[in-house]
Amino acid sequence: MSSIETLGALERRLNASIPQQQLLGEVAARIKYMGRTAKVPGFRPGKVPFKILEQQFGTQAHQEVLGDELHRSFIEAAKANNLKVAGYPNFEIKTKDVNAPQIEYTATFEVYPEVVVGDVSKQSVERLTFTLSDADIDKTIDTLRKQRAVFEPATRAAQNEDQVRIDFSGKLDGVVFEGGEAKDFALVLGVGRMLPDFEKGIIGMKAGETRSFDMTFPTDYHGKDVAGKKVTFTIVMNLVEAPRLPELDAEFVKGLGVADGDVAKLKDEIRNNLKLEAERRIKVRNKDNAMDALLAVTQLEAPKALVESESQRVMQQTMQDMQGRGVTIPKGMQLPASMFAERATKRVKLGLILEALVKQNSLEAKPEQVKALIAEHAQSYENPDEIVRWYAADASRLRDVENLVLEDNVVSWLMGHAKVTDKPVEFNELMGNDK
Repeated sequence: MSSIETLGALERRLNASIPQQQLLGEVAARIKYMGRTAKVPGFRPGKVPFKILEQQFGTQAHQEVLGDELHRSFIEAAKANNLKVAGYPNFEIKTKDVNAPQIEYTATFEVYPEVVVGDVSKQSVERLTFTLSDADIDKTIDTLRKQRAVFEPATRAAQNEDQVRIDFSGKLDGVVFEGGEAKDFALVLGVGRMLPDFEKGIIGMKAGETRSFDMTFPTDYHGKDVAGKKVTFTIVMNLVEAPRLPELDAEFVKGLGVADGDVAKLKDEIRNNLKLEAERRIKVRNKDNAMDALLAVTQLEAPKALVESESQRVMQQTMQDMQGRGVTIPKGMQLPASMFAERATKRVKLGLILEALVKQNSLEAKPEQVKALIAEHAQSYENPDEIVRWYAADASRLRDVENLVLEDNVVSWLMGHAKVTDKPVEFNELMGNDK
């Protein structure tokens, strides 16, 4: 006999027992199997008497068989009680005598919550929109020209976008701090390489001029010795160089990969690339808005076991991303999974909500949708057909695309049922460029 106790909103405890007789035959078979390769002094492998094998391997065999039977018994009880188990159960043997006729145990576990999506018809959702303009194309071309600028000496005062060469010395309480001094240091103003207050102190200086100013470092500055502290910088301007931008001509266009140097073709390429990137970013942000709306209308408790597992997964993914960006991580070091608990909880809840919505509204990814999304993604590569074949060659890659389509279907469903307000977004804001 078994019974189920409710310990909390999602936590349950199974009380059950396993007949000792049920284990004996399997334990004997397990001991004999071990004996086939067991090395016991005085006996050849496979010829060790059962009694000796039982003395040497009996406890191990009993524990292994009991572990298997605990899992089998738990699975049967979960099925019999129509329980959808979340995560892995925590077993506890209650019987002290492992040879007792009945081995009583408990299994503490969590179940999946019942997901009831709230009324989205009253939920307000902001949907971002974007229209690519000729001005956006021109700004992108200007950026490309600035990236290829040639710097020439100037007699005027330094301003943003100039390249300067300076000597500088920074003192904290009258003493030069570590990293606070350099000679003939090259710096392009306005690109964010140095702190804004430091560059502000340089603006307006001419070659040959010396200037001193006070500056307070941010409290979160990576140099702990000066973080949050006031220092005095002395700057000597050695050289001011103004940028000379290349002309928008055939030579410039060829340098950007347009073989015939046609400016119109370059603009078309830029327009297409910006359109794809803008649509991708709009899609991501609108999806985030939609998911936030679903979370807002759905009261849901996330199983702790799933949150812990997802926290570990996000932590590992974060560390891989850090290594991919060149961050050196000491061997064996791991970030605390608790750092990612909030993000993991949100992901688990959304996963449960999406699963419920898909079932209730038949929002599964259709083959033609998967094919279309792959084709769309492949267009940003030089050889689209190779990308299509790459996805088709691996079922896991196709599943990733299916999940993206499924999310798109949910977003479309929500936008069709919620109170949607369209909000135009500017190019600079969308691309994360505040300049």
